[in-house]
Amino acid sequence: MHSRIVKKDDKFLFNQKDREQLKAEWAEEDFARRTCPFYRYIHIDDPQALRDELYKEWFDLRILGRVYLAAEGINAQISVPEPHWDQFLETLNSRAVLTSMPLKHAVQEGQSFLKLAIRIKQEIVAYNIPAKQYDMSHVGEHLNAAEFNKAIKNPDSIVADMRNYYESEVGHFKTAITPNVETSREMLPQVRNLLKGQEEKEVLLYCTGGIRCEKASAYLLNHGFKNVKQLNGGIIQYAHDIREQQLDSKFIGSNFVFDDRLEERITADIIGVCHQCGTACDTHTDCMNQACHILFIQCPDCKAAYNGCCSPECQEFAALPLEEQRILRKDPEKVVSKTVHTARVKPRLTQ
Repeated sequence: MHSRIVKKDDKFLFNQKDREQLKAEWAEEDFARRTCPFYRYIHIDDPQALRDELYKEWFDLRILGRVYLAAEGINAQISVPEPHWDQFLETLNSRAVLTSMPLKHAVQEGQSFLKLAIRIKQEIVAYNIPAKQYDMSHVGEHLNAAEFNKAIKNPDSIVADMRNYYESEVGHFKTAITPNVETSREMLPQVRNLLKGQEEKEVLLYCTGGIRCEKASAYLLNHGFKNVKQLNGGIIQYAHDIREQQLDSKFIGSNFVFDDRLEERITADIIGVCHQCGTACDTHTDCMNQACHILFIQCPDCKAAYNGCCSPECQEFAALPLEEQRILRKDPEKVVSKTVHTARVKPRLTQ
């Protein structure tokens, strides 16, 4: 059942249902969905107006997902009902800034989103770098899967993963530099530092869907790197292309995604390890302690032993009566939260 949550003439449109309501509605759906990420760097005169228009139209089409809008463009990961696919395309093609949008499709379908959220941001990727440090009219050359595979073979080329460490620890290109960063705003200065002194070499960038490499390549080119290239469409498009063209996959493991699926399997390789026991595993989960909720890798045995929690402390806290948990969560000295356990569950961050 799909009921309107806000009036169409409301200035700000947003979800007002809790997660359990949303999950129940999703379970009642009798149609297939298509998970579809896309982005475009393009000037948008009035992001707020476009945001409200898209929310109204996409809500009516029962589209779910997460969308960031800024004056510099759009970054979207959405789930579109198959019966409404053509109508969705019309909402894009009816707008000059969104027409002929390059769309990618999930490597593995599944329940990706439960609600529609469209937010206004300063940047569509939160690098938090001054505009004078990049020129979006001068970005790295785009390579398709076959071209990227060929470029990787060059012993003088450098492959750099433009994703956070928790993404690369479950899947990456075999020879890639994998920066030990947790957020995008840490990424560009660290990558520049890792590549210092190699400005003349060919630098090959990749990320999940391509968007992070656009500004990253512009940033590196602006800082003296001469030959920067990027994987067109990111890991998602690469996975489709190698299967369709029967190419060897130079990417191993899983592709981490920022939705309820968490991963897409690219190859059978399991390169991650359980953060608790070290067993080979690449299954991310959220700690069941609602005061913690940290994202970490947990094998089935540890999931059973810790009741889905990241530590004995969180397991003990999560077992308390809900009312007692609510009281303790108000006291910073008594709550057991992710700030207490990040260093232990995610040891790379302390290196």
